[in-house]
Amino acid sequence: MRGPEYYLVRAEALPAVYSRVVEARRMMESGECATVGDACRAVDISRSAYYKYKDAVLPFYDMVTGRIVTFYSVLEDSPGLLSRILEKFAAGGVNILTINQSIPINGNAQLTIAADTGGMTLPLEHLIESISDLAGVVKFEILARSK
Repeated sequence: MRGPEYYLVRAEALPAVYSRVVEARRMMESGECATVGDACRAVDISRSAYYKYKDAVLPFYDMVTGRIVTFYSVLEDSPGLLSRILEKFAAGGVNILTINQSIPINGNAQLTIAADTGGMTLPLEHLIESISDLAGVVKFEILARSK
């Protein structure tokens, strides 16, 4: 017997009820709404829809928050680039656990960073985007996740 299947789907491709359930959960967790009923009224969904989907629909960054994430990247040999990457982690509330960088070969170095995302203050995809957009970053991606 197979376990549950999971799909990664862009939010705009999903029915609106899913994003409303996610927003209601966020409102409950942040204390913005004191009760499920208040949160459901605020996002215009029924309580039954909330309870039906609350454990099945999660934003992507919730899947990795509170876990150790190992990032892999390829960087151009450029002064200050690692420092700029680490600044992005710090700005996002991510705690660096380990850093391993190879000696540059043919102008590129490989870098792995293991980080605790438990204190993360922004969505993981935003962190990945902001680091990927830095000049000198050839590749930046998630290598592994663990609890």
